[in-house]
Amino acid sequence: MAGGAVSTTSYTPTGTQNGQKYLFPFILVTSLFFMWGLAYGLLDVLNKHFQEALSIDKARSTLLQAAYFGAYFIMALPAGYFMKKYSYKSGIIFGLLLYAAGAALFYPSAHFANFNFFLLALFVLASGLTFLETAANPYVTVLGDKARSEFRLNLSQCFNGLGSFLGPLIASRLFFGEEGEGAGASSDLSSVQLVYIVMAAVVLFIAFLFYRTRLPEISVAEEGAAAKGGTGKGLFAHRHFVWGVVAQFFYVAAQVGVGALFINYVTEYWEGATSAKGSAMLGVSLGLFTVGRFVGTALMRKIAPNTLLTIYALINTALCALVMSGQGAVSVYGLMAIFFFMSIMFPTIFALAVKGLGDHTKEGSSYQIMAIVGGALVPYVMGTVAETQSTAFSFIVPLICFIIVFFYGWRGYKIR
Repeated sequence: MAGGAVSTTSYTPTGTQNGQKYLFPFILVTSLFFMWGLAYGLLDVLNKHFQEALSIDKARSTLLQAAYFGAYFIMALPAGYFMKKYSYKSGIIFGLLLYAAGAALFYPSAHFANFNFFLLALFVLASGLTFLETAANPYVTVLGDKARSEFRLNLSQCFNGLGSFLGPLIASRLFFGEEGEGAGASSDLSSVQLVYIVMAAVVLFIAFLFYRTRLPEISVAEEGAAAKGGTGKGLFAHRHFVWGVVAQFFYVAAQVGVGALFINYVTEYWEGATSAKGSAMLGVSLGLFTVGRFVGTALMRKIAPNTLLTIYALINTALCALVMSGQGAVSVYGLMAIFFFMSIMFPTIFALAVKGLGDHTKEGSSYQIMAIVGGALVPYVMGTVAETQSTAFSFIVPLICFIIVFFYGWRGYKIR
């Protein structure tokens, strides 16, 4: 076990000593949430940047999401098996190395201005993120009292939102230039090289910190014996888990689709808006996403996580209808508000779905991460609808997705 395993008797910290034991690991693992948030925040800006720099249409640009989130589907089970055989720590370090390698591949991809090379680089980078998410999400849920697992995961995910917020703000300046349409700003890929090389260096430094830090390897076998339905049942006999995978698939599909066409929507429906302005507004929207994480985490002290999930999904269904109406600035503001109410969905679905799985938790986590493939498949459908109908009408796709999330928060989460 990496860093020495903790005994199952210390699984749930009940005093100050155990709380201190888990504090630094919690902080270090939470830093990973920031790093993959930053990677995702840059992704949606790359969509519009590559449309201009590489002369590709909206449907083809969503292949970036296909490569990024397709890696989650392909690598999630191998990541889970890797950590089951070795440890969470080993999985995290391996994931960070893949992340750094993928970021470094952006340099030659930009040099040759080859879209297919960029897809390969994103696939490698996202393969590393798959290991990080497969490890970090369940790891955070067990670093403390299991009754507060949803709260703890949402708290860590707040820093994921912070990274997502900063990504578009950085990209709006570097990828599009200060005014967004300056000479050569939209076609210059040297800024892409700079951003991802710096990112690779930072990720390697974090990998070194993990290598030098002793982390407790948490065993969930004891939880399996104590949790309702935690023993004597196969993974897919847990109906709340199966519905959780379905809900996660459609939630991620909605999130990725909304982000992928955000800048296109702003430039088409906000008179006079440039790509740089759209990118900056995406940054503000992801700021709302971050604020929503903190607000949602606070609300969960008073409101049951599934209830909050249900309310937020219903609100986003209505907001998608507003976006479909294409009412100029009002619809753009509605589009931005969607991010606030998406904020708690991924970690809440994740925590509800893996609750009570016992020694199936690592495997269940892998399937939850595999569900992220929704972000690879559905946005292409949305992009095709945008090309054949309109960008506004394409938001019928996330509308349907949020209805499915609503069902999970209302009934599907229940452990039977």
